[in-house]
Amino acid sequence: MSDPIESIIAKMTLEEKAALCTGASPWTTTPIEHLGVPEITVSDGPHGVRRVADVKDFVAGSLPATCFPTASCVAATWDVDLAYSMGEALAEECKALNVSIVLGPGTNMKRTPLGGRNFEYYSEDPFLAGEMAASFINGIQSKGVGASLKHYATNNQETQRMNINAVMDERTLREIYLPAFEVAVKKAKPWTVMCAYNKLNGIYGSENHKLLVDILKNEWGFEGFVVSDWGAVHDRVKALKAGLDLEMPGPRERRVKAVIEAVRAGDLDESILNESVRRILQIILKAVKTEKGGSFNKEEHHALAREIAAEGMVLLKNNGILPLKELERVAVIGRAAKEAYFQGGGSSHINPIKVDEPFLELQKVAPRGTRFSYCEGYAVDDGFHQDLLDEAVQEASDADVALLYLALPASKESEGYDRPDLDLTRQQVALIKAVSAVQANTIVVLNNGTPIVVGEWLDNVAAVLEAWMMGQAGGGAIADILYGKVNPCGKLAETFPLRLQDTPAYINFPGGAGEVCYGEGIFIGYRYYDAKEAPVQFPFGFGLSYTTFQYSSPRVSSSQFKDVDGVTVSVDVTNTGKMAGKEIVQVYVHDRKAKLVRPPKELKGFAKVALNPGETKTVSIALDFRSFAYFHPGYNQWITEDGEFDLFIGATSADIRCVETVTLQSTLQLPCILNKESTLHEWMEDPVGKKVLEPLFAPMVEQMQMTFGGGDEDKQKNGMETMNFMMELPLCDIFYFQETALPMPPEDLVENLLAQVWQQHGKG
Repeated sequence: MSDPIESIIAKMTLEEKAALCTGASPWTTTPIEHLGVPEITVSDGPHGVRRVADVKDFVAGSLPATCFPTASCVAATWDVDLAYSMGEALAEECKALNVSIVLGPGTNMKRTPLGGRNFEYYSEDPFLAGEMAASFINGIQSKGVGASLKHYATNNQETQRMNINAVMDERTLREIYLPAFEVAVKKAKPWTVMCAYNKLNGIYGSENHKLLVDILKNEWGFEGFVVSDWGAVHDRVKALKAGLDLEMPGPRERRVKAVIEAVRAGDLDESILNESVRRILQIILKAVKTEKGGSFNKEEHHALAREIAAEGMVLLKNNGILPLKELERVAVIGRAAKEAYFQGGGSSHINPIKVDEPFLELQKVAPRGTRFSYCEGYAVDDGFHQDLLDEAVQEASDADVALLYLALPASKESEGYDRPDLDLTRQQVALIKAVSAVQANTIVVLNNGTPIVVGEWLDNVAAVLEAWMMGQAGGGAIADILYGKVNPCGKLAETFPLRLQDTPAYINFPGGAGEVCYGEGIFIGYRYYDAKEAPVQFPFGFGLSYTTFQYSSPRVSSSQFKDVDGVTVSVDVTNTGKMAGKEIVQVYVHDRKAKLVRPPKELKGFAKVALNPGETKTVSIALDFRSFAYFHPGYNQWITEDGEFDLFIGATSADIRCVETVTLQSTLQLPCILNKESTLHEWMEDPVGKKVLEPLFAPMVEQMQMTFGGGDEDKQKNGMETMNFMMELPLCDIFYFQETALPMPPEDLVENLLAQVWQQHGKG
């Protein structure tokens, strides 16, 4: 039986192939009607379906859809099942709105909290981001709608985002900026992957063959098509050669002609074009199998949005004031209480079906008889207004508790530009100080997409709730938490620093002259703070609850194991408080000794567990090969090494409750990477190299000690330890000091030794 896709390709003209690889409009693919190839519609995401009313109009208004919480809130749930459910709901809305592919999730790392688009991204940690993204995609695609994993790769800032050159080493790329994409591709098989605007090490994302073909398609086995970010293609032919299958938006008549001319001139092999056509057709024909139209349950989706928002909100401080009890009078202060700040600006901006007003939702869940007052607190213009402060102080002083609803203005946080600082506005900071000076029971509710600096006022308030960009139902979720209808269980997916100056990328961000150096390397987020032993305001994984949890009886499936077998770590968790709640157990791995520097610990597993008061459950988390591996640029692969590893079981990255130590046996047969320039240290680290060199080692040391001295008197004369000096010398240089005693010239001797090593390694 013939392959239907191959049959279509065989009947297509060159012109039709070239046209299919470019959009027909800003939001649709190019149909080939006589061959039965329809157009499909794509839509912006990722926290809602931004389906424009007119697909031919790039800036047309969008149809109403559920606005779910943004990724920074979703990630703080640490709940892969909720992410899956959110994906399912988005798919249902896509089908109702005739959308075949939703552009999301955004899976880039939060390299710095200044990133203007960070609210669309999950985490500073690649493991957490990858797991959340994979579940979200699986949820969407379970309903026959495609996801577009974005922005691949290293799209970590808005400053010069269209052309900035992100410069980083291979290990940083592999360990930090690619793993979330890798996990999502392998676990969820997204229909499409969207390339980033920026350059990586001098090559645009749309033209980066290493990223799009070598890694994504060949190494990870990605089977869908690669689509450009809107306007990310510079040279269409070069992009096709590099693995960019579909250019958006369309129409782009000149681009189509360029492809046709390149094939006819022999500059582009038609087989490359055919491969892109094949990938696009495969997804289009899969998409049209899903019936479109109908409706979705708006109330159910609104309720889901409320649940996600509540699960993602993080209680940062509580002196016992929360949950609120029966109060006679509550002063509600802040514009965000009446005008909910629930999503960010830019391409992800949703036209919500409805929006819960936080002030009204408070009144719905509060005990009967509670009296509420409201005042604005701060103006929409972000300016300083003393009269608003005076009014707020008066209201707060007359109340039993003051609730301050504060939100970052769009001028500070949006797609298209990075944040200038990590501060609230001057008026908002003054408002907190003024109100808390007259009201001890001041509670701050924050609406923002990324961390803010709170040290200037944190000690003055009774409680702080991080409510994020909470989606259309977030106003009700805040009320649920404040009054204890829901026990807060969200935990931070990113570190809150004490100061902007403390952040890992501070001196390298945002770069200049079209280039940004990722000088912090693999040390972003908590990896950096741990390595520096630097204090933070709130650590990665942090979040308070209205109950307490005890960890006990840690254990591992095996104290000694092979890397390919992995190991399972288990711990008993008990709710020791008086209220039902959920705990997020986090497992971090620490390599006690490695050839290359590694972070003090890295998140490699987590689980969320619901517990009633007094209840105990066992949480088990499996760790696999990659949990213990790191990327070695010399071998150009992920490697493990024999040795001991500590498994940290914690409630946060800084609150480690239990430690188990295990011994790993590596099964890797690594090739020899010794060369003419390798140092004595590197020779002695290689087990075969050390064995081959052993007969020559003693004479080498003796000769070097004769030349430079080796006794205590000699150390005093030349001020150095001979062996330490030798270890960092290339082997050939050491041989020069004993050249007259060698059977052959130093260069030839090193070549001879290398040949022996390679042969024993199985390379020669």
